[in-house]
Amino acid sequence: MESVEKIIEEKIQGKALVTANKKENTKKLFIESYGCQMNMNDSEIVAAILDKEGYNTTQILEEADLVLVNTCSIREKAETTIRRRLQKYNAVKKVNKKMKVGVLGCMAERLKEKFLEEEKIVDLVVGPDAYRDLPNLLQEVSEGRDAVNVILSKDETYGDVAPVRLNSNGVSAFVSITRGCDNMCTFCVVPFTRGRERSRDPKSILEEIQSMVDQNFKEITLLGQNVDSYLWFGGGLKKDFKKATEMAQATATDFAQLLDMCATEFPKTRFRFSTSNPQDMSLDVIHTMAKHKNICKYLHLPVQSGSNAMLKAMNRQHTREEYKELVDNIFRIVPEMSLSQDMIVGFCGETEQDHQDTLELMEYVKYDFGFMFAYSERPGTLAAKKLEDDIPFDVKKRRLQTVIDLQQKHALYRTQQHLGKTEEFLIEGTSKKDPNKWKGRNTQNTVAVFDKGAYKLGDFVLVKVEDCTSATLKGIALGYSDNN
Repeated sequence: MESVEKIIEEKIQGKALVTANKKENTKKLFIESYGCQMNMNDSEIVAAILDKEGYNTTQILEEADLVLVNTCSIREKAETTIRRRLQKYNAVKKVNKKMKVGVLGCMAERLKEKFLEEEKIVDLVVGPDAYRDLPNLLQEVSEGRDAVNVILSKDETYGDVAPVRLNSNGVSAFVSITRGCDNMCTFCVVPFTRGRERSRDPKSILEEIQSMVDQNFKEITLLGQNVDSYLWFGGGLKKDFKKATEMAQATATDFAQLLDMCATEFPKTRFRFSTSNPQDMSLDVIHTMAKHKNICKYLHLPVQSGSNAMLKAMNRQHTREEYKELVDNIFRIVPEMSLSQDMIVGFCGETEQDHQDTLELMEYVKYDFGFMFAYSERPGTLAAKKLEDDIPFDVKKRRLQTVIDLQQKHALYRTQQHLGKTEEFLIEGTSKKDPNKWKGRNTQNTVAVFDKGAYKLGDFVLVKVEDCTSATLKGIALGYSDNN
């Protein structure tokens, strides 16, 4: 998933856009989301559930009847940011005494009832699988009682809930296809906050995509903690697949098949997906990407470390050699593929040689971009229970800066490969630096800026790339592409 630090530092994300207001709704919901795209999509599910309870969304915190913050626990910095945000809510609540405050998501699941003790402002705590229970919990709150539901589900996918598109630019949207994760990486809280893997019926996925297409969305991102593990065999946890009937096993749909269905049924819609796990990535998926022009040639392929010793300590089920072989095969099948990474430095027991192994792997791949972090111990994880966080902060900081500097070098190298080429870009919004320019992304997920001209939001435009930085391409729009 995309880095929580990146999302938080860009600005406070998730202020609800007033996108689904009904005249008959009299109450106002203010919702903020932190963390990965899954949290953003979950907030849209919550807005849809509360829409039926009489809530319209608002961007004005001070007028809200209900304030919800959808939280992330992946790193300590994320939780610190959320606690500071609760202080802001508290100041407003002292004036708007009718306002209720709820905490959703992974941090809620991790802390449970403890949240009510630590943050007196909080009225309800709701885990990622309990959003359908929000109406009951709000009734509890209205009767003067604190309310908590953080029970992890074995089958909840919210596949029958049509999300309210809160944070959308009107061009791209998220569609969740799986929930939970079975890969017990020792540094990660996700299996404990989102539960075991279960997949959504492909029929409901295609129906949601059709709804987005009908609303003129041009790009869909298929979401999951680990999309490569998608497996529909009639419902239930993925771990129970071997117990399913022979018929269910024979007719099961895996991620490569789902991706093929989506691209085939909606040839004018551009598809992305996130997040992948190297140990579960099938070459069938890569061949499917090569087969369809409308599947973006971009993979977020977290490696976490280039050291076999660290990968073993992290319980990653792949070696550096296997990862390199996978990368070689990806570039062989799709030479224009863009790759990004997640990298953790300073994990428990990391030596200077382990660090050098990471730098060597980065040199081998030359990622287009990446999300890099110094390790921070997360309570409840296997690493926190069994491994010592023994790398001094100054060493972590030095190693992290080395990794960041190398990634900057590689990012510039990759953007320079686009110079002089004419490529298709989907216009997603106005450039932050120049209101007279559009910004858009190409199939490799690289951003370009160019003069607005007569083009409009959502257009596919051919752009000749003339200049670049390590993060952005600059070019001249030559006309519409055939995809409009």
